[in-house]
Amino acid sequence: MEADDEQGAVAPAGQLAPAISPGLPDCAAAIQPIAFRNEVPDVPLTVEPVPPPRTIERTGERTGERNGERHNGPTYGALDLGTNNCRLLVARPSRRGFLVVDAFSRIIRLGEGVSATGRLSDAAMHRTIDALKICEAKLRKANVARSRLIATQACRVAENGDEFLERVRRDVGLEIEVVCRETEARLAVSGCAALIDRHCDLVLVFDIGGGSSELIWLDLNRRRDGWRRSIADRIEAQHCIAAWTSLPVGVVTIAERFGGRHVDEDSFEAMVDFVSDLLAPFEREHGFRSRMHNRRVHLLGTSGTVTTVAGIHLRLPRYDRNRVDGCWLKSGQVRTVTADLLARGYDGRVSEPCIGRDRADLVLAGCAILEALMRMWPCEMLRVADRGLREGILATLMAEDGVFRASRRDGWQ
Repeated sequence: MEADDEQGAVAPAGQLAPAISPGLPDCAAAIQPIAFRNEVPDVPLTVEPVPPPRTIERTGERTGERNGERHNGPTYGALDLGTNNCRLLVARPSRRGFLVVDAFSRIIRLGEGVSATGRLSDAAMHRTIDALKICEAKLRKANVARSRLIATQACRVAENGDEFLERVRRDVGLEIEVVCRETEARLAVSGCAALIDRHCDLVLVFDIGGGSSELIWLDLNRRRDGWRRSIADRIEAQHCIAAWTSLPVGVVTIAERFGGRHVDEDSFEAMVDFVSDLLAPFEREHGFRSRMHNRRVHLLGTSGTVTTVAGIHLRLPRYDRNRVDGCWLKSGQVRTVTADLLARGYDGRVSEPCIGRDRADLVLAGCAILEALMRMWPCEMLRVADRGLREGILATLMAEDGVFRASRRDGWQ
């Protein structure tokens, strides 16, 4: 499977805002971490039972090997240990990007209850270690030349996060680093940069996670040479970062605060208002709502929320990454899916093949975060990315090692 085969495709004609209008201020010259409030309003917590984990795996037998592509390059690994998911990607460089050798994804809900207790629970750590043992075996089997293994919000905020990662190092043999929010934001941009419409002026890249949500505004007028074919070149999308922030909430924390199983219109609106209050200081600081006027703008979402919404909109009988990754949705289509999910109730969401029992209590929390984003920054078009931190890690590692230059020199495919 060619993991980075989009070449900055363009949004459907007429769906984006018109060209830039004169007189609007330029974006900041450098990335500016926001002094964002870490506290959240005091809302009663509703912690609900955790469904059994679901595991998704992909292997190299469905990649370029079947198409006769040569796999002469070194193997790289990327692990993203999030609040809700444990994800692994193993790949080799190719001329157009990289070829997936193996992949693994399991819902582990590591951050279950952290917002209430401040600690990772024994059950959550046990689930996570089981998943990490599988990841370690896959990394060892693939004989990876270089890897980067990262943990995000749950391990950042939990009192026993460092203690847990030491246990992982001792018992599993994996060295996992806790990355800061800025690093997470930058990796998200690198991971999905190929899906940016190269004809736009502004793009909001967002990653709705389990315990935090990263928002990155890109000013594409700051790019140097435009998008080219190599992942190494797409890493330069980071130079277009005008401002970013990390909200201290995600689908797990929102669902725990407001309840995720039984959500009606009133509780959904309460979720949206809650997130909107968190977005307001960032918008006051940078004023992107006014900057969007008479500019070509689109949203680019990389998260389980947007891929689920896309799968439901496409009426897929089962989730299909090839149909979802890179597809465009109109804001009205997103809201139609959200309204449908609200009307279905919990059992109806469980029966949806693109959701299932393990995520049925989280999906509307993600939709509420997405709705708050769309209200704060009204934009007609959203592009969906089934790619993110892992792809950003792989692209960064390969670029640092110069493997793309080597691939052209040595004739790798």
